[in-house]
Amino acid sequence: MKVNGKAFRTIWFENNIVKIIDQTKLPHQFTIKDLKTIKDSINAIKTMEVRGAPLIGATAAYGLVLSIIEKNDQSYLKKASEDLISSRPTAINLKWAVDRMMKKLAGVNSKEILNIAIKEAQNICEEDINFCKNIGLNGLKIIEEIYKKKKDTVNILTHCNAGWLATIDWGTATSPIYHAHKKGIKVHVWVDETRPRNQGANLTSYELNEEGVSNTIIADNTGGILMQRGQVDMCITGTDRTLSNGDVANKVGTYLKALAAHDNKVPFYVALPSSTIDWNIKNSKDIPIEERNSEELSHVEGLDNNDKLTKVLIYPKKSKAKNLAFDITPSKYVTGLITEKGVCNASKDGLESLFK
Repeated sequence: MKVNGKAFRTIWFENNIVKIIDQTKLPHQFTIKDLKTIKDSINAIKTMEVRGAPLIGATAAYGLVLSIIEKNDQSYLKKASEDLISSRPTAINLKWAVDRMMKKLAGVNSKEILNIAIKEAQNICEEDINFCKNIGLNGLKIIEEIYKKKKDTVNILTHCNAGWLATIDWGTATSPIYHAHKKGIKVHVWVDETRPRNQGANLTSYELNEEGVSNTIIADNTGGILMQRGQVDMCITGTDRTLSNGDVANKVGTYLKALAAHDNKVPFYVALPSSTIDWNIKNSKDIPIEERNSEELSHVEGLDNNDKLTKVLIYPKKSKAKNLAFDITPSKYVTGLITEKGVCNASKDGLESLFK
């Protein structure tokens, strides 16, 4: 996708250095950052310089590449894999990518291991791009059906950032939107601000603007009245972990959007690559829900009058805050799952019909 008219991916490997777009600086500064060590990779994941389940997975894969460059030793590699997995608990892609890399590298000759690791990390990225492109083509059919009936602009509500900035390219929830836009279908996106880190306002609106897609930022609690007024034709969100029964763990606030959509008979879709499916956990209560620093709630960051990024306190100094980063949307509120292999019901039978 594009920034200032130039095509970018969110992560790439160059001269034994991993390059990322520092997403903590967006939308005010576009900064490319170098990751040179395994510690750099872990820090990038923890501080959300990279975020979004697929991109976190890719960063972890390249983190193992960097660990081999630092020290070509199996015990060091194993420790690096454990540290990566513990860096952020909710997104399943992280563990999926690390496990895939470690399986590929087990017992490999030390002279060959670096090239094999680089190739596998690149494969993970290329697969994600293809998956997200196909998610877009499958989701496009849903948008086309609404457009045929409505014969007017299709209004789509999304939450958080499940765009190309959360993946390697295309995005998950945004991919159908980009495909529709490129095909000439009139689409307009209601962008949830997505407190506390404002990923919708800072990232989703930013990338939609760069692609020329009509969008409007709204406060997180505005979606309900827009649905009541008939101003939302469908919802599409991403997911950080989807269970085999169709339950969805995503950015906190997703559940409330699904409830509002259900009450107003607005279709609620979740877009995901198969790498985000957790086939092992059977009960959503067992999904680890990350609790982040309360400062993300109590402080906001933006440009001051001198165009410098500044963080300011917005809560009373004595107030406490609880910052749960994700919530669970039960499958009964999900109209369908949009995957690289097609659209299915949010259920065990639905997923198994695509992923046998």
